[in-house]
Amino acid sequence: MARHWGMTLEMGLWRADGSQLTRLSPTAIGLEKQLEDYIEADPLLLGERLLIIGRQVPTIHGGFIDLLAVDSDGVVHVLELKRDKTPRDVVAQTLDYGSWVAGLDRTNIVEVFERHRPGVAFDEAFTEYFGVDSTPEELNSTQVFTIVAASVDAATERIVRFLNETFDVPLNVVFFRHFHDNGASYLARTWLVSEKAEAVPGAAAKSRTREPWNGRDWYVSFGAEPGRREWEDARTYGFVSAGGGEWYSKSLRNLPPGARIFACIPKRGYVGVGTVTGPVVRFSDAVVPVQGQPARLVDLPLAGTYQHHEGGDTDEAAEYIVPVEWEATVPVAQAIWRRGLFANQNSACKLSKQFTIDTVTQALGIAHQV
Repeated sequence: MARHWGMTLEMGLWRADGSQLTRLSPTAIGLEKQLEDYIEADPLLLGERLLIIGRQVPTIHGGFIDLLAVDSDGVVHVLELKRDKTPRDVVAQTLDYGSWVAGLDRTNIVEVFERHRPGVAFDEAFTEYFGVDSTPEELNSTQVFTIVAASVDAATERIVRFLNETFDVPLNVVFFRHFHDNGASYLARTWLVSEKAEAVPGAAAKSRTREPWNGRDWYVSFGAEPGRREWEDARTYGFVSAGGGEWYSKSLRNLPPGARIFACIPKRGYVGVGTVTGPVVRFSDAVVPVQGQPARLVDLPLAGTYQHHEGGDTDEAAEYIVPVEWEATVPVAQAIWRRGLFANQNSACKLSKQFTIDTVTQALGIAHQV
């Protein structure tokens, strides 16, 4: 790749009047003071959809990060305005801030956001802003460093290109020029390095940036189907179930006795929290307690059939249940759902999303457990 380290970038803008071109003169007066406001109001100015999670974020080293943002993949962006700093100072400061940010775990990042937007849940804001179902598994496993400037000098260009192109440091400069023409104002943008280095997560980062699983809580998808699998049966007799194919029932086998489950009906919401009291068993063999006495589930007055005739009577196609002692449940009509709550296609999986755990237990009136 050709490098032109001795030549600074310049941005030109011309007004076309028929066959005549008139070059507009840029002005940087007051621009750097406004850029932080511009970017916070519309991060798409940087060419990528970013959720601002902090402004003037204090670090433990005494400095303040101008803007901190996260993209849809959970990569954290450190945005530092050049202002009146010297080239060495702005690059060193950006990397210094980046080294501090790289040490933040998922909980730290959420705390930064909640200080920036008090009363707003990070998971809910993230899913709403990016139009996704849930937050990424990894948050802040990698970082990107961007220097925002009204102009760029030869020294800054040389240092940034050297780090980016030689050592693949995800550091770049985006600079803006302000143009005025007959009362209209224009803002033009360009990047110093067009082919940006990609931030690659280290193995050690993943353990910090994933939400830790508490070893107890599980998500269960209860696929309610009228006449076949009914939630009111599960509430009344204490179970969750899945079947009609090995893909649907096999993950239920992962639920150990003593596990706390959060039952969710797809496209409706969470309807119950309870504790697994026994291993998975085929529906036709299941026994549940009724008024303190064991009773065969198939002999009870159920609203669902729990049959999958298209698969015959094979073990693979059968319905399977896991017995549960419910701590709290609600009818389907009162299912709990809001943006940012965890959902998954598997019948059962580990639940590590603290936002989901807190939201559902609070809505069901369950006391917080440490």
